Amino acid sequence: MMTGSIELRKFVAPEFIIGSDARRLAGRYAKNVGADNVVIVTGPHIIRAGWVKDVTDSLDAEDIRYTVLSEVTPNPRDFEVMKGANLYERSGCNAIIAIGGGSPIDCAKGIGIVVSNKKHILEFEGVDNVPIPAPPIICIPTTAGTGADVSQFAIINDVKRRVKIAIISKKIVPDIALIDPVPLTSLTPDLTAYTGLDAITHSVEAYVSNASSPVTDIQALESIRLMNTYLVKAQKNPGSIEYRYQTMLGSLLAGLAFSNASLGAVHAMAHSLGGFSDLPHGECNALLLEHVIDYNFEACKERYKAIGMMMGVDPAGLLQDELKLKIVSAIRSLRETLGVTETFSDLGVSKTDIPELAQKAIRDPCMATNPRKPTVEDIERMYENAL
Repeated sequence: MMTGSIELRKFVAPEFIIGSDARRLAGRYAKNVGADNVVIVTGPHIIRAGWVKDVTDSLDAEDIRYTVLSEVTPNPRDFEVMKGANLYERSGCNAIIAIGGGSPIDCAKGIGIVVSNKKHILEFEGVDNVPIPAPPIICIPTTAGTGADVSQFAIINDVKRRVKIAIISKKIVPDIALIDPVPLTSLTPDLTAYTGLDAITHSVEAYVSNASSPVTDIQALESIRLMNTYLVKAQKNPGSIEYRYQTMLGSLLAGLAFSNASLGAVHAMAHSLGGFSDLPHGECNALLLEHVIDYNFEACKERYKAIGMMMGVDPAGLLQDELKLKIVSAIRSLRETLGVTETFSDLGVSKTDIPELAQKAIRDPCMATNPRKPTVEDIERMYENAL
């Protein structure tokens, strides 16, 4: 008889539909969840691009009323969530539709938590602190990156403490994700790069996470392969539905992987930075990733080797240090090809900011699943290397 045991792992995911024009099914799925009055959480540029009208047309076709909340900013603020919850209550809504990148989707999840639990959004920080499930949430992502449309994470900016908090609970996994490559055709080159590099970071961190599983491993590696193959092509050919679809698939797989395996030091450090200086989340991840790999490498060399192979690195005959350099170089090369070449110094972060950033990062829930346990000094050093 075999001795020893295999660790238990849980996997949560919403229902999702992926393919061209999935967004136009919003009305049908709102009806399926019993909604007759929804709040639509989105941003002004998504309205301008016309993607919201496609959704409201589908709601009109099902006689479903709607109210639009359109002022969601990147890195959604705690007060925006509270304002949205107030609008939801005042308008008598019974479901939420989010259209956008991670910010509108996270804001929508926050609104759902608040209207169900009747408390301030900041009271739900951490893991499994949401007692009552959110009302039905339908997500239509317009970036290939955040994975928020399929995850049990919501990241909200605590403006007073100047830090992004993580709320992690299966009660906020959306009910339906309508994953449509068509809205990606209006993404700018910068946003294509930042969100795509965010997806790669999700997969790298999920694959080396100490909570990974055989299921998340398959998704993470395939996601890295897809993003490495198609992200630059999608940026160069923004109107190509095929390339956009492949990056959307990469983002979906990354979202499923990290939602269930969690993340690591890159995200913990990026959350601290995003709350402190309001920089784009994907850009923070992109600039930190290679420095965290350099630090983590000795803790899980074989895992990074598999990641390197998905990025075209041939490990044959390489010594460990040479392999690490090749993998870091592959990540850097992709980032630079996509035009992400700034340093944190260029973006206004200074050495004097680092102690405060490191103190906040070490307390982030994502740090718990990093494969190597860093000290505050280790985190400070990684920030310094990224300046």
